[in-house]
Amino acid sequence: MSNLLEIKEVIKKFYAKYDVYVLPVLKFLLALVVLLGIKGRLGYMTRLNNVAIILIVSLLCSFLPVGFMIFFAAVFVLLHCYSLAMEAALVVACLFILMLLLFFRFSPKESVCVLLTPICFALHIPYVMPIAMGLIGTPASAIAVACGTVIHYLTVFISQNAQTLGAGEASEAVARIRLMIDGLLGNKTMIIVVVAFIMTVALVYLIRRLSVDHSWTIAIIAGTISNIMIILVGDLMYDINVSVVALILGSLGAALLVLVLQFFVFSVDYSRTEKVQFEDDEYYYYVKAVPKMAVAVSEKTVKKINTQTGRSVHTQTGRDEHLKRPVSTERQVRRGNSVTIGTKHQPDYRNDDYEEI
Repeated sequence: MSNLLEIKEVIKKFYAKYDVYVLPVLKFLLALVVLLGIKGRLGYMTRLNNVAIILIVSLLCSFLPVGFMIFFAAVFVLLHCYSLAMEAALVVACLFILMLLLFFRFSPKESVCVLLTPICFALHIPYVMPIAMGLIGTPASAIAVACGTVIHYLTVFISQNAQTLGAGEASEAVARIRLMIDGLLGNKTMIIVVVAFIMTVALVYLIRRLSVDHSWTIAIIAGTISNIMIILVGDLMYDINVSVVALILGSLGAALLVLVLQFFVFSVDYSRTEKVQFEDDEYYYYVKAVPKMAVAVSEKTVKKINTQTGRSVHTQTGRDEHLKRPVSTERQVRRGNSVTIGTKHQPDYRNDDYEEI
């Protein structure tokens, strides 16, 4: 466990030091994956399939807020749908406007969730999103997860019915619009998954907010079980032909991934829990304090001390970053054959050191 904690501290320190460079790179990779996924799933407009255009837009997204990434992804989807059938683009545009109003009304700060949900569906680990957002998000995060789920099933429906949507004549415009609407509203699998994800986010959020030991772990287990049960009940009621083995394995894999997320976000030591009680003129306070799990990361430094003979001696020391304290350093002043020992107080925090004058 100590090795894992040291790796966690190293990662946190690296990100804190180089976040100016790491964050744009992560945004660039996310935008690239999203646009390549749209190209692979839809890809009806050949001009947008140019890799140079995708790279330029991804690079642009790396310097803009995440909301612009959603905007560019929506534009790419609309253009591909327009190249397939104007009626499909019209229905998709109306759906995007509706989701935009809901999303920016309740959860505008969770734009990444809308993009990550279709990616998790493509990687066959969609159940990780409701549990993860229930842990690190709010109940409004369910809207972002639901929007991402609808976008996934929308692109799947368009790709599966591309031949029917693109082969009709102009006189069949109403039929194509009705096909799109029926394909969305009549998709029972999508509705059941959206309901399961919303309930899972709410349940995980409520449990992890409880003042009990291991509340996050209990929330992960409860969210995994509830998600499986809701989808299985929906399968029994509407016969959506869900693969039980894939559902259970995907849910277990999602639980393992969320446990890794918990380690980096919420790793505490319940064995050192303290309960404090105090009061003021108006209230009594009952406080439960749970310390975070941390490990002292030592940094090795090499110091060089020059002697009178001109030789150099290298010494290697360790420094504990979590146990810093102000100390005084000794100073050696060599004049002829005499050595004067003095003390110089340094204003910063460091270990004992020698200087040569």
